[in-house]
Amino acid sequence: MVNKPMIGVAAVVLVVGVGIAYYFHGRSALPTSEPTAVPPPAAGGEPPIEHPVPGSASSQSAPLPPLNASDLAMKDALSALVGANAMQYVVPEDIVRHVVVTIDNLPRQKAPAAKRPTVAVQGSFLVEGDELHATLDPKNFTRYDPMVNVVRQLDMQRVADTYIHFYPLFQSAYQNLGYPNGYFNDRLVQVIDSLLATPQLSGPIELSRPNVLYTFADPKLEALPAGEKLLLRMGPDNAAVVKGKLKELRAIVTAAPPKH
Repeated sequence: MVNKPMIGVAAVVLVVGVGIAYYFHGRSALPTSEPTAVPPPAAGGEPPIEHPVPGSASSQSAPLPPLNASDLAMKDALSALVGANAMQYVVPEDIVRHVVVTIDNLPRQKAPAAKRPTVAVQGSFLVEGDELHATLDPKNFTRYDPMVNVVRQLDMQRVADTYIHFYPLFQSAYQNLGYPNGYFNDRLVQVIDSLLATPQLSGPIELSRPNVLYTFADPKLEALPAGEKLLLRMGPDNAAVVKGKLKELRAIVTAAPPKH
């Protein structure tokens, strides 16, 4: 039996990662160089676990697939969870590793396009005004609507239950990323907190174009992490949906009961 919410564990966070590498691009081609995840320097000793994975209420007992052979199960799970049409949003190879890399990079300034687990949003980036005074066109927000609607339908308790069951795959991929003593659930909570801290803006969002790419004209906004900047670009209504689901997920994955 397919564990239908398996892919949903990171679906909310992943929507934030869609289009991360398409940072306010104009008509010209994007630079081809891509950043890579740079782990912080390792401290002496093993760091304490802040948010142990909660005990699962699930009775699932099927063995986990190996990390290197988990793509088929992930694709089947997504199709069963949100329908076959949702498969168009997923890069079908190395899904677990791409999930982990994307989540790990959302609180950073940049995230590698080649490692995202989802395809780019459709349509061109739209700007109102001209080169001297440009603002973000609100029509851009609708580009994210289809994927956010997928997130809107997720049952986060089912998502979290399955995440807990399949946690060893995410933990293994995270350690292989360069964190041999790291704990992925702690990193997930850190990333959720970063995304929830995204400011709520009212009025037009001013842009500047110092080179090929558009950037936020406000230096404070431009200094935000990549995940927060994308939440701003998807619009307040879509961001509210994502934040609401993130809050649900955070509450569940941090509520660890005593071990029996």
